[in-house]
Amino acid sequence: MGAQKSIHAGKAKIDVNVDFTHKLCAASMLPSLRSTGSPFSLIIGSLGIKHPNLFGGSEKLDVSWDKGLYDSNVIIAYRRPRPEWLSQKCFVIQHSVSPEIGVHEVSLQLLIGAAPPVSNLSMYKLVNDDGRSITRDIDGFPLTRSGNPHDNMVVLKQESQYAKANDHSFYRFRMQIEQGIPILSKWLIFNKFKFIATKGVKLGPAFLLASLTGGSIVGDMAPYQAFAIGGPGSVRGYGEGAVGSGRSCLVANSELTFPLTKMLDGAFFLDCGTDLRSGRLVPGNPAMRQGKPGSGVGLGYGLRFKSPIGHLMVNYAINDFQQRTVHFGISNLI
Repeated sequence: MGAQKSIHAGKAKIDVNVDFTHKLCAASMLPSLRSTGSPFSLIIGSLGIKHPNLFGGSEKLDVSWDKGLYDSNVIIAYRRPRPEWLSQKCFVIQHSVSPEIGVHEVSLQLLIGAAPPVSNLSMYKLVNDDGRSITRDIDGFPLTRSGNPHDNMVVLKQESQYAKANDHSFYRFRMQIEQGIPILSKWLIFNKFKFIATKGVKLGPAFLLASLTGGSIVGDMAPYQAFAIGGPGSVRGYGEGAVGSGRSCLVANSELTFPLTKMLDGAFFLDCGTDLRSGRLVPGNPAMRQGKPGSGVGLGYGLRFKSPIGHLMVNYAINDFQQRTVHFGISNLI
């Protein structure tokens, strides 16, 4: 379910944005990697909290939480304003959990300029469901690049974005670049980039939305850094990461929505994704050991009901293996 709420505290304002989606599927189609027995295990969604004036000096606090079926990511960012001629500083704490492993990261970031590079000093520590440190997966393959319980690295990040819109269409392009810097000989050295290109066009009363997402990583790599393909935000009709995981990825999404009534829209969608045959280049080749195909197509249809709290969505998707998935939810994205 989705909701949006603003809380005023004096002159400050806290914006809370919640977006939850409940996904249903047959257990035989998507076997759970983490069988918790809790009804919340089938909830996916996101929570965002922003405070623009935390201590009265324009200090900004951003809190975001994204939860998938088998993964979650929590980021807490604190930014304190400084004069324009000084570099801006940001302190970030991040906690991520992926299928089979947990990744803990604490980052101290230094931002410079208007389109800033970001320097992170990070430690990735892997834990099992019981919170104990682990170094190998269930098949005995190393989970870290170093073979130790954790990987250390200094990462330089930079993000660029371009957008253009008019009454009939819009276009947005975003690119993220990460570079591992070898401060010490045992630290990871790599270059990683990811891009997202989105185009929306009005076709009479209908609206066509298409996006292309891609990325690649060169150099040192741990299995947890691989690109995961599949899921509601990737290739619908598959579980999260069920299509593949590789050093590279390419995912195309398209959706055509059209009005049925004043409050109800119909939708047709087609998704496809591939690891560009790079799954075998991930250390230990986990995609092959888990039987992931490496490429997949999902298509289907759905309904979008407009309500005061957002869009109620129902999607029916089918994949290459004729497996069918139904997921529904409420989103505040209009």
